[in-house]
Amino acid sequence: MNNAEISRRTMLQVAAGATAATLAPSRALGANERINVGFIGVGGMGTGHVGRCSKMDDVNIVAVCDVDEAHQRRAAEVSGALPKTYSDFRHLLDRNDIDAVFIATPEHWHPILACRAFEAGKDVYTEKPLAHNIREGRTVADTASKLGRVCQVGLQQRSGGHWQHAVERIRSGELGKISTVHAWNVWNASEMFGDLGRRADSPVPPGVDYDMWLGPAPLRPFNSARFHGYWYFFWDIAGAMPSGWGVHLFDIVHWAMGHDIKCVAATGGIFVMDDMRETPDTLDAIFNCPGYTLTYSMRHANGWRVHDDMDHGIEFFGDKATLQINRAGFHIYREEDRSSRKPFYSENAEGDNYVAHERDFFDCVRSRGKTRCDAETGHRSTIYGHLANIAYRTGRTIAWNGAEEQIPADPEAAKLLTREYREPWVM
Repeated sequence: MNNAEISRRTMLQVAAGATAATLAPSRALGANERINVGFIGVGGMGTGHVGRCSKMDDVNIVAVCDVDEAHQRRAAEVSGALPKTYSDFRHLLDRNDIDAVFIATPEHWHPILACRAFEAGKDVYTEKPLAHNIREGRTVADTASKLGRVCQVGLQQRSGGHWQHAVERIRSGELGKISTVHAWNVWNASEMFGDLGRRADSPVPPGVDYDMWLGPAPLRPFNSARFHGYWYFFWDIAGAMPSGWGVHLFDIVHWAMGHDIKCVAATGGIFVMDDMRETPDTLDAIFNCPGYTLTYSMRHANGWRVHDDMDHGIEFFGDKATLQINRAGFHIYREEDRSSRKPFYSENAEGDNYVAHERDFFDCVRSRGKTRCDAETGHRSTIYGHLANIAYRTGRTIAWNGAEEQIPADPEAAKLLTREYREPWVM
């Protein structure tokens, strides 16, 4: 199937799904009734969600689903309940008693599962990034809106008090006119899963439905270097650091500065890691945004931290002050105090952003209100990393029409706005 056929087919399916889902029953929750939740994808992140939700008095864990039976058993044990276990997500979504689902699979499954869940009348908490590519993100956001489903994207920094306060101060103008924003992730090889090696293909492990794990991705023989944990470094499955982790940083920039992007260029490569990975171990991207420049740097081969041992962070440079922030807290340095290098204001992080973000989701499931990071917001924040990857993969500057979400006059780059799907897993 070519990209045009995929696009037409996707939109027809969304329209058909919208009609069906409008008629699908949604269980009305009483004021004191517990929310029945199913979990799809219960590896490390998914089981983390199970563990936190198991401690919430108004949540009832009724089902867990994973293509790996070992993950199912572990998550069921962590839940402290007796959830039904599944290998096929369709059986979980068929249940009329489930109100909401958590999605924490590899990235290539996120958009398909989210849309299927919306169509089944479920609300959705989906891990970041929202989608494998930009077209899918748009489809997820539009489907959630059309069907009136609650969606929370797992950009949990939106629920952190120090992040909220920092963004308020930026938007108030306290830093003055911001001309440059810089974001970064730096970890060395041992901190990024180590050397993947060049492993031989091997039999599928017992208890794993590998065909379902691949889903919409091209059919390939099983290889442990592309499986649990390591899928992050392969284009069929993921977008590596820019879309998988950098999205947390891009989300804060989007929140503080708005979403407009005019063009992006990127450079980098696999300079150090001589293994099976397809995605770069080093990348720098420059975004030309109205009124300011955003730069993003990541590396997997050297973990030296220039900024107070910050392995990740963002700096907003204004003509009055600079704000430096990461998950530990933030500092504001006034230009007039620059010689002392002492912050004018500092604030440490408090609380668990994950719990607060999950609670915001459940509160909105009850109220039918808008979550802190709904599908539309999550989609726009994810666009940054996807565009950086497209610029890197094509080797040229990518012009971006944000209103139409198109890459004009560059058919090769535009192909990377979507992907081809392995039947039957079309969006």
